[in-house]
Amino acid sequence: MDMFVIEGGVPLSGTVAVSGAKNSALPLMAAALATEGKTVLRGVPRLVDVETLSLLLQTLGVQVRRDDHDALTLEVVDERPHVADYELVRRMRAGFCVLGPLLARRGRACVSIPGGCNIGNRPIELHLKGLRALGADISIERGYVIARAERLRGAHIDLRGPFGSTVTGTCNVMVAAALADGSTMIESAACEPEVVDLGNFLNAMGARITGLGTPILRIDGVRCLAAAQHTVIPDRIEAATIMIAAAITRSRVRLTGVRPAQMTNVLDKLRQIGVAIDVKTDAIDVCGNEPFRPVDCVALPYPGLPTDLQAQLTALLATVPGVSVVTDKIFPDRFMHAPELVRMGARIRREGNSAVIDGVDRLSGACVMACDLRASAALVLAGLAASGTTVVRRIYHLDRGYERLEAKLAQLGAKIIRTSDEPAHFPESLRLAEERAQPIRTFDAREPLSGPKWFQQLRSDTLKSRHDC
Repeated sequence: MDMFVIEGGVPLSGTVAVSGAKNSALPLMAAALATEGKTVLRGVPRLVDVETLSLLLQTLGVQVRRDDHDALTLEVVDERPHVADYELVRRMRAGFCVLGPLLARRGRACVSIPGGCNIGNRPIELHLKGLRALGADISIERGYVIARAERLRGAHIDLRGPFGSTVTGTCNVMVAAALADGSTMIESAACEPEVVDLGNFLNAMGARITGLGTPILRIDGVRCLAAAQHTVIPDRIEAATIMIAAAITRSRVRLTGVRPAQMTNVLDKLRQIGVAIDVKTDAIDVCGNEPFRPVDCVALPYPGLPTDLQAQLTALLATVPGVSVVTDKIFPDRFMHAPELVRMGARIRREGNSAVIDGVDRLSGACVMACDLRASAALVLAGLAASGTTVVRRIYHLDRGYERLEAKLAQLGAKIIRTSDEPAHFPESLRLAEERAQPIRTFDAREPLSGPKWFQQLRSDTLKSRHDC
């Protein structure tokens, strides 16, 4: 198991490219189950979740190959398997996206009820409601969803849930409806850019879907889908996370390969806080040197503020003097990062589905524990801004959804090291991590070969801090 060691208080600068979107790549990969021929997906990020889904698809008869340019080729070579095993689906919720394609293409599916990050209740009832409306016979036995259908048929479906629309549910039902007889109308469909990306991909394969990006989708079923080539959209959550990294360190950074139009609400909220943002066609310049102001934030379905940025915004506002309130109306219990930020000196109290933040001038480095994907990112951001050394443990959560985030931050000048969370190997791991960091950092040539001074001090401080973890 790995962890991050961060020396905070270092300003960032430079340019960084944003990777392809995790939340888009995974449903796109699952949709390959419904096609004939070789599907090529370009810009697929190198993530643990992508590797896990690749393994799951292989158990379902899909041949998966990655080339040197981050393109995945997926080809169904065996249509007999239909069981998505618990050991793989439990690792990520997106594994459940194989249900719709399996059912539509093979007429049956046995898929484990999903796992993923512990961020609150995320029921699958809306998925099952939509597929039942299309004519599927569905039961739940021993932790598995068992679905059968001789032939799906179009229907009128409302996917409204208690906390808004369902993204993965919309993906599952949309793929299934694309191969159903007749027309399907989906009301309260998710409008997220990742859903639109999947819809565009399906249309490129021969589906007939209109209304993408709106709450009402119309899908005219087709007999089959042909393989296609597609490029994954940029990851708006990664982009916003790096923007917040620039803000929390009061730095200036440029992001390339982004789609600002998909981030309008995030950009507006950061501007309210006082972050200077200059939007280009496919790039964003961020400057965090302005005086910051406390604000209220509410996580809502797209085009509102994403719940996947709630934790990162909480970390930023913890460094903004004054009282801010962050509310999550999608996952009301998604505040497990708050106690860890408090360990770093933040003043946060929980009130229902809100966090009330009394900002401080500076956070302090500490040993903290990541509890989910986006909480991991929030703790890394806090560590960048804190005085002293921060150790972020359990970063396997972060590896599920960010492609080499520490390398991108180091490219911008952050002093962040990935090392093994093993006491016996800790000093040696730091040495090896330093060597790996050399290609992406520029050190003073006058520093000794054993490593720069900040690294030697960081090693000493971190060894001491481990006794407090």
